[in-house]
Amino acid sequence: MPGSPYLEEPPKGLLTWKRLLGFSIPSFLISGFLAFYYDVVLEMMVVFTVFFALTAVLRR
Repeated sequence: MPGSPYLEEPPKGLLTWKRLLGFSIPSFLISGFLAFYYDVVLEMMVVFTVFFALTAVLRR
């Protein structure tokens, strides 16, 4: 990768934007549609907030 601080490959287990967006956008879109359909949008937002906060704390 040009301009990369890594010698050859990124370290194993590194969460990059490409990987993060690759699994979070489709999950969020499907969950958002289902939450809107079943009228539980607020609950979905709370669950996502708690999930991402726990993920951030655990990966620290």
